[in-house]
Amino acid sequence: MTHVIGVDLGGTKTAAGVVSESGEVLMSGTIPTLNRTGGEAILDATAALVSGLVERAADAGLTASGVGVGSAGVIDAAAGTVVSATDAILGWTGTKLVAGLSARVGLPVRTVNDVHAHALGEAWLGAAAGTDSSLMVAFGTGVGGSFVLNGSPFLGHRFVGGHVGHFASPYAVVDGNPLPCVCGGFGHVEAVASGPAIHAAYLRFGGLASEAADTRGVFAIAQGNHDAVSGVAATAGAAPGAVVAARAAVGLGAKAAGQALGGLINILDPEVVVVSGGLADAGELWWKPMETALRQELLAPLASVPVVRATLGNTAAIVGAAKLVLK
Repeated sequence: MTHVIGVDLGGTKTAAGVVSESGEVLMSGTIPTLNRTGGEAILDATAALVSGLVERAADAGLTASGVGVGSAGVIDAAAGTVVSATDAILGWTGTKLVAGLSARVGLPVRTVNDVHAHALGEAWLGAAAGTDSSLMVAFGTGVGGSFVLNGSPFLGHRFVGGHVGHFASPYAVVDGNPLPCVCGGFGHVEAVASGPAIHAAYLRFGGLASEAADTRGVFAIAQGNHDAVSGVAATAGAAPGAVVAARAAVGLGAKAAGQALGGLINILDPEVVVVSGGLADAGELWWKPMETALRQELLAPLASVPVVRATLGNTAAIVGAAKLVLK
């Protein structure tokens, strides 16, 4: 039986696993991504992780025949290089990922962007298994996506396909001014629908950082049992104004996410839509207004398109990256 190593190389951590040809992750490991040390140091650390898994597989009588990598950044899958990356990983742009890793581990390597790998995993074995086309969009620290058609993610002519967080959203405007986006643009989906954007909206709506230091804190306040008569947040212990601000921020982000998803569905007409990321896992407080806004946006023939949560969790990108080599 064929076995390969799948790698999910993100901005903060790098996870990898030994994956069978049926998609089972047999053993795995995780290291911090050395995101302030440059591309060569990251390749060294990733190679050590992969080599360790190859040795563990060999001890179990298994032979790893290749490595698939889902990496943060814009990835030229043909050349195996990092076209561009944010400051989340300093010195990653220009790295010869495939050549550098292959030389270090002595195995053939293939690579795509990490969100494409995530979507490929869900299309193979997850929420979109058995479909001919699927749109996966992840809402978390950022907003990214991938359209998988007949088992292959659409990468785009310049390998930028999937940056679904970076088109205009009517919700990303405050007092007539478009919100700044991390990409350097303004008024984009990510500027209003990402996790950090929800926290920023909470502060704009009058919430205090002392009561919610991050997005998790905003959701904790918003999900408290609010007594509409007394105006007291019974479980969260937050002031009534904080509850109002938290719920308004979550609602805004959810509606922006749904409106953007609906527009993408109108363009792509996927068989199924998979929603992933930390916000998708945050519960009905986000999911219900997101899906309501999505359905309101759809053209009539698309009214019944299935919209489901991702199912593979943290293994999705590992499995999807492995599929690059297995196919």
